Amino acid sequence: MKRLASIVVAMLLAIMPMSKAYGNDKDKNAPMNISSKSAILMDVSSGQILYEKNAHDKLPPASVTKVMTMLLCMEALDAGKIKLNDNVQISDTAASMGGSQIFLEPGETQDVNTLLKGIAVASANDACVAMAEHVAGSVESFVDMMNKKAQELCMKDTHFSNTNGLPIADHYTSAHDIALMSRELLKHEAINKYLTTWMDKVVVGKKQVTVGLANTNKMIKHYQGATGVKTGFTQEAKYCLAASAKRGETHLIAATLGAETSPERFKDASNLLNYGFANYESLKLCSKDDNMSTLTLDKAEDNKVNLVAKEDLAVLIKKGGNRDFTKKVKVNENPTIPIKKGTVLGQVEVYQGDKLVGKVDLVNTKDINKASYLQMLQRVIDNMI
Repeated sequence: MKRLASIVVAMLLAIMPMSKAYGNDKDKNAPMNISSKSAILMDVSSGQILYEKNAHDKLPPASVTKVMTMLLCMEALDAGKIKLNDNVQISDTAASMGGSQIFLEPGETQDVNTLLKGIAVASANDACVAMAEHVAGSVESFVDMMNKKAQELCMKDTHFSNTNGLPIADHYTSAHDIALMSRELLKHEAINKYLTTWMDKVVVGKKQVTVGLANTNKMIKHYQGATGVKTGFTQEAKYCLAASAKRGETHLIAATLGAETSPERFKDASNLLNYGFANYESLKLCSKDDNMSTLTLDKAEDNKVNLVAKEDLAVLIKKGGNRDFTKKVKVNENPTIPIKKGTVLGQVEVYQGDKLVGKVDLVNTKDINKASYLQMLQRVIDNMI
């Protein structure tokens, strides 16, 4: 009987689809009932992956494409290339977009703030094209920027062919890459008010018609701590979602692609986020702009240069896990002067034992110029006294 039982167990193990059951997840205790074709759970602060299912499958993302569109718009705003009150003239091309829209008309003008609101809240295809033309001069140039940014973010499963995700050839991404670009978008604090708006309105058209907006991401209203990001649907892509939420210092992204119904994508994302918050927590080690080191440059006007964290630094640990970390500061001791404000001049690395678990770049807070001859002479004299 024992031998028969052993044979039965061996047969069951042989036919059990283990990899499929676990969905290639990082933890056996992760949710098993993810029905979307592809999914991932990622920590915003560290980029650590907590769960994945077919996460690198190249699939059509529908309107989740607009995460990249919004990211490029936010970068243009932060760089001062555009402003929220810029007047944007609506082209025939922008006004002709079908699908989700805010009904822009050719020849009218709208400000950037209104167009961003239209993209983030109402998933407006017409607003995407209008912003692309404003930022890059043409849709084609903007799409080139999208693909270049994808390369910078190591989005190896991605190629964009338009700004809004309407069906088109050679336009695809993956759950993994959606998490990467969503993580980058969430670094821009100013986007938060757009991504978390539940209801709003805009005035459009030459007759100044008021159009009501309702956020397509239902988790904004129904999931505790929701911070974004974007929904998507086409017949080809099915129901897609990039969902993020923050509780305390823990900020997570769940991306799902190819759900058969809208409730399924929200259920999958909720299950993933619930799992993350139940099992993990982030420990904040420093905040953006915290002074982390001082660099001495004898040939600079100000020979003591403060180096600050370029962004927040946090590490993700299992709840109840080891909280002992070691910080190592590495600084470029001989940079070439002059140096522009915001140049990376060092790095803080965080280790748990011998394992690198987090890092953040260090930057200077103001321009660094060469010292004059008289300053250098005075320093020599001071050192001699």
